[in-house]
Amino acid sequence: MRASQAMIGPIGARRGPGPVGEGAVRLSYTSHDMSGPPLDAPRLFLGADMSEVDCAPLGDGEVAVFSAGSPGREGPNEDAAAVLPFGPGVAVLAVADGAGGGRSGSRASALAVQSLAAALEEAQRDGGRLRNAILNGFERANQAVLDLGVGAATTLAAVEIGEGLARPYHVGDSMILLVGQRGRIKLESISHSPVGFAVEAGLLDASDAIHHEDRHFVSNTLGAPDMRIEVGAARTLSARDTLLLASDGLSDNLHVPEIADHVRTGALREACEALAATARRRMYVPAEGEPSKPDDLTLVAFRPRVSRGRRTRRPAT
Repeated sequence: MRASQAMIGPIGARRGPGPVGEGAVRLSYTSHDMSGPPLDAPRLFLGADMSEVDCAPLGDGEVAVFSAGSPGREGPNEDAAAVLPFGPGVAVLAVADGAGGGRSGSRASALAVQSLAAALEEAQRDGGRLRNAILNGFERANQAVLDLGVGAATTLAAVEIGEGLARPYHVGDSMILLVGQRGRIKLESISHSPVGFAVEAGLLDASDAIHHEDRHFVSNTLGAPDMRIEVGAARTLSARDTLLLASDGLSDNLHVPEIADHVRTGALREACEALAATARRRMYVPAEGEPSKPDDLTLVAFRPRVSRGRRTRRPAT
């Protein structure tokens, strides 16, 4: 289905390209440049077209971001991302992937991360709990996308990190992945799609799913009256683990074991640059037996710093 025919509602939505639109949420944030000292203010990436990975210290680790539009397609990037500090040593990372065609997809993804950022800013100002703020952000984003009234939709994947733990929240098929240094997958989010559920149930092999004709049919998105938020258990974020959030521009072009192998070792910037370069190469130059789907590509990665005497405690969320 082409972007101009994207379907939204109780059945689902398919991806579609479209130019960036204005967001309707007002908040205090800094543009996506992350150079300089450790981050202490939100960074939003809306319609970005980056040529290289941007890195910065964040809490007790380092964060890396890359976001660029689909190669060979007119119109800006429909993905959005955010790095949202929430007090000392605590932050929320987010990726959104818009659908709906025209201006709709990019407006939806921008609203998603802006609504999340606004909810966290409000909670931090008023002394609210982080988990409640994240859930409020998802709910507000859903209503904001519905209020557009144009059949727009977006995914939203977010992870709160702090005190040695990571807790995932997601709607849609954007990826959340936690990888150990030896390549063990410690967390992989379930895609909210018929194909994703079939893989989780053991009815379809993941290597076949990446080529499935219905892979991009998403059954749960922001912008739907029956939107549901999947909240995962807190996972230990060990030294040398890598946490990755990504739009399906990554997962449509690399198998999960390939992604894990790229990010598990090496400097975070170089690992993310190699990951993005591999995905973009496959978009440009399809090869027999390899997945290939030109699309917007956004990823956010976090890796804790290695330090002695590090303790793991449950964050107050």
